[in-house]
Amino acid sequence: MVDSGSGILVFAAALFVTATPGPNSFYVPARTLAGGRNEGLASSLGIAVGGMVHVIAGAIGVSAVIMASVEAFTVLKLAGAAFLAWLGIRMIREAGVERPATSLGAGGLRQAFRDGIVMEALNPKTAAFFLAFIPGFVDPAGNVPLQYVIFGMLTVIASGIIDIVVTLTASTARGQLARRPALMRRVHQGCGLLVILLGAALAFVNRPV
Repeated sequence: MVDSGSGILVFAAALFVTATPGPNSFYVPARTLAGGRNEGLASSLGIAVGGMVHVIAGAIGVSAVIMASVEAFTVLKLAGAAFLAWLGIRMIREAGVERPATSLGAGGLRQAFRDGIVMEALNPKTAAFFLAFIPGFVDPAGNVPLQYVIFGMLTVIASGIIDIVVTLTASTARGQLARRPALMRRVHQGCGLLVILLGAALAFVNRPV
């Protein structure tokens, strides 16, 4: 197991590091503006699950293999870039469109959850982050895979807290923007454009050496 001091240190460091802007910073608020707080929370939960995919892959060595292979890294980053571009385009197309009631129910929440998982799972930068961040806290004399999973889970929780704060903030803003639909549409379109640009940037990310 790990001692509580190391866990607190990892959690605090993860809160600081994961607060930097990324796809989540634009996708989560845009999803919240479009579908409300619950849809934003579903997206955040999906992103957390996608993060745990990378944690488990890192613990069993799959992420290291992907980072070591030019071909595997390229396939993953291009798939992630294409998915981000598709999400961004969909966000722009949906901006200002009246959402049917059914899309705001369980079906819309499931889609938001699934999109969050796929978006995060296809991001090789997340895998590279875990491989660079977590080993610095792992005690090689202990159970390394178990420590990796625990520290990775703490990192995912810290990132999830950031996403939840963003969701609640965007939900509050949605209430204010509801009275200004034109501005809300432009904000939603702007977030979609930023997600597309992040996808384009991901396509040109170099493999860590």
